[in-house]
Amino acid sequence: MVELYFSFIIPVYNRPHEIKELLESLSLVTGSFEVVIVEDGSKDTCEEVINDFKEILNISYYFKNNTGPGDSRNYGMQKATGNYFIILDSDVIVPANYVKIVRAALSERYLDCYGGGDKALDSFTPIQKSIDHAMTSLLTTGGIRGSVQSKASQSYEPRSFNMGISKAAFLESEGFSSIHPGEDPDLSIRLKKQKFKVGYIDGAHVYHKRRTDFKKFSMQVFKFGLVRPILLSRYPATSKLTYWFPFLYTLMLVLGMVSLLFKIHYILYFYVIYNLLVFIDAIIDHKNFKIAILSVFATNIQFVSYGTGFIWSYYKIHILRQIPEKTFPKLFFSK
Repeated sequence: MVELYFSFIIPVYNRPHEIKELLESLSLVTGSFEVVIVEDGSKDTCEEVINDFKEILNISYYFKNNTGPGDSRNYGMQKATGNYFIILDSDVIVPANYVKIVRAALSERYLDCYGGGDKALDSFTPIQKSIDHAMTSLLTTGGIRGSVQSKASQSYEPRSFNMGISKAAFLESEGFSSIHPGEDPDLSIRLKKQKFKVGYIDGAHVYHKRRTDFKKFSMQVFKFGLVRPILLSRYPATSKLTYWFPFLYTLMLVLGMVSLLFKIHYILYFYVIYNLLVFIDAIIDHKNFKIAILSVFATNIQFVSYGTGFIWSYYKIHILRQIPEKTFPKLFFSK
């Protein structure tokens, strides 16, 4: 295998404070690599922050018009000098042994595109920890991504907050599309169709801050739900029953609430048991009552927001046969 030289590709939009924390963590990472920062038309730029790290890191900085994170990642990969790109969101913190773990994993089992997991630091807020739990626990939809099961799953789709892709795979696939969110599963699906090897690297995790409140989290997950039916219309072979679970959860929750008017309680028994399991799982994981309670809220927000977005988009795209770009224009960036 050719000697790998890694280029970290990081798009940023009005978040200089996040970039500072990320670069501080990268300055402690062992190994040889470069860092490419792409400012996606920000008004609050991070150029001054970048200048503070030029003597510490091999770092380059580019400013461009706002065309979305996918196109900004493509731009960064075009400018990078490495032959393997590691794509990160600006709101992550990287462990010092990250490059060492990735290099060892790719030497043992080469992947043209990989994804890694995410964890929460002790310094994160209780809400951030609860959202992280909802997104990563095996009891939620987030368990599909970054879980032990993901390593062997043929349907695993790396996410661009922590994702690697070879230069060869980038050039042949032409990188990310204009849809957002959803540009990362879209790329993963295309890479598999082109016979590139896609998989999960155990241990290559980052610390992901995600959203700082439940309202922003709900809006983000709602958009995830909107995107999936669009991807299913592009790639029908990727359809899975699990994509319907959040909607079914939401539907049955509504039916359960309505059934209380007729003194029928058994439908809600399932929700009581399930949420109790989520609470226990979070208690075991965080050993904190408040975070466990918040994790129950985060999990339900995740299911209901995603399920609502999914069924609304499915109705528009698959039943009414509407054009995604015209129906949901805010999900698409133009260059």
